[in-house]
Amino acid sequence: MMISTKGRYALRIMIDLAQHNDGSFISLSDISQRQEISVKYLEAIIAKLSKGGLVDSARGKAGGYRLNRKSKDYSVGEILLLTETTLAPVACVDCKAEHCSKESDCLTRPMWNELNGIIMNFLNSKSLEDLL
Repeated sequence: MMISTKGRYALRIMIDLAQHNDGSFISLSDISQRQEISVKYLEAIIAKLSKGGLVDSARGKAGGYRLNRKSKDYSVGEILLLTETTLAPVACVDCKAEHCSKESDCLTRPMWNELNGIIMNFLNSKSLEDLL
């Protein structure tokens, strides 16, 4: 498993929104300047976060994005799952992957399932507030 820049930047966006959370909307250009990430790249990531229900958006002069929950109510796991194709350590434990023909007699499958559980439990145990 390798977390992509989209996943890492999604966390940075969410942390930025949490750090500057006064109830108002925050523009992508402000986040872009603070995080040194291009607005174009941020647009693609924030679209996933918005579509996934993690942030609210508003158009117009005072528009932008803001968290719609308290930072303690966001898990790192849910943020990463919106931006990553998979967080599974191997393809056979990815719920989106095709079933392996050797699944029923694979002696390593239980280990991969356990590792996947450890990873997800860890990521879901960390909140956005923990990162602040």
